[in-house]
Amino acid sequence: MTASPSPRPSLSIVIPVYNEERNLAELIRRVLESCRTLGCVFEVVLVNDGSKDHSAEMLAEASRQNPREIIAVLLNRNYGQHNAIFAGYGVSKGDLVINLDADLQNPPEEIGKIYNKLCEGYDVVAGLRVPREDSALRKIPSWMVNRMIRQSTGVRMNDYGCMLRGYTREVVKAMLSCEERTPFIPVLANSFAHRTCEVEVSHAPRAA
Repeated sequence: MTASPSPRPSLSIVIPVYNEERNLAELIRRVLESCRTLGCVFEVVLVNDGSKDHSAEMLAEASRQNPREIIAVLLNRNYGQHNAIFAGYGVSKGDLVINLDADLQNPPEEIGKIYNKLCEGYDVVAGLRVPREDSALRKIPSWMVNRMIRQSTGVRMNDYGCMLRGYTREVVKAMLSCEERTPFIPVLANSFAHRTCEVEVSHAPRAA
């Protein structure tokens, strides 16, 4: 008797990982707990971007322990966050895709806010960090970049730097099909979106 195939996920969570061994156990626990409350079939795609610590081994073990919920993508070297995210997009299967950082500054408990807005029919849902737990040395350059991007793209968003963002499968497929990819994923995604919105999400100091 053959086992029935696992249902196709409707939600993919893509997380790039680089030297995050001190955060991974809590990250994985909280992401799984958050996703399990949504009432949908999901997968968590964790992409190890050539970490020099034990992140790769921890991701592989998490995938063995949660084979239907966690996919570990182990890159052979460090390609940078942008390419790690695209590697995750490439293996993801969900109709909706949400990405966030591994450092727990984007609380996994906020995934539901992004997911619910995507379910309302938005193509791109961006997190707006309130309040933002960063120093002025990071906030001021970020404000300048946000203003410049709004002026150049015509898409008004207030927090292009927030990594907690959600996309439809159509937007992800369009980004993957681009031969020349901007190194700034939010700008690329907005160029393919018809309906975009921002939703306030909490922001935490870096855990470790």
